Amino acid sequence: MAHVLLIDDDDALLDALALAFEDAGHAVSTAPHGMAGLTAIRTNRPEVVVSDVNMPGLDGFTLCRRLREAGDRIPVLLLTSRDNEVDETLGLELGADDYVAKPFSTRVLLARVAALLRREEHRAQAEEKKADILELGPLAVFPERFEIRYMDEPVAVTVTEFHLIDALARRPGVVFARERLLDLIRGDESVVAQRIIDTYIRRVRRKFEGVDPSFDRIETVIGAGYRWRDGD
Repeated sequence: MAHVLLIDDDDALLDALALAFEDAGHAVSTAPHGMAGLTAIRTNRPEVVVSDVNMPGLDGFTLCRRLREAGDRIPVLLLTSRDNEVDETLGLELGADDYVAKPFSTRVLLARVAALLRREEHRAQAEEKKADILELGPLAVFPERFEIRYMDEPVAVTVTEFHLIDALARRPGVVFARERLLDLIRGDESVVAQRIIDTYIRRVRRKFEGVDPSFDRIETVIGAGYRWRDGD
């Protein structure tokens, strides 16, 4: 199975999660706080990180931001104590790949981690296949590197954001419903509110606007979904 790093300052929860992941066949490392987690990632790199958000010192949000700022795309799932859009959006803004709100079912957490691992496996397979580069007007998509460029400038994206852009751009002009986009970018059967797509779209638009303030290629089709605007 996979090497999973668990980060939480709650010793009892950390022990319970470690046992659950080990029972599921994973190799497990643990860290009691964010700084120890960063050290563990650098010294004995895991395949996925599961981190609590609310920790003293280096919290989960800051941990995720530091990884992404360093160009590290290791999958990160955040555990948050509050199930609301603010936490959800902030985690995604900082580059988290997924989140689970407390209290949660261990079965659900294991399933979400398994989904992240499958996505990473698919990414590795795509890199091996050296899929064709997509060039659409000012947009260039490099599947083998999970890289996006716009107007020849790099656009830093997460794996999930890459799949969203790739899905839209490969069929310009076609309207994708939120549910369909979720199927394409997540690749698993986990239950997620369709409104999460709106959060992803907002993030992606802002990133493109950082390159071109007049960016308008991703269109909202009211009552239907989203599409990549056709044309050069």
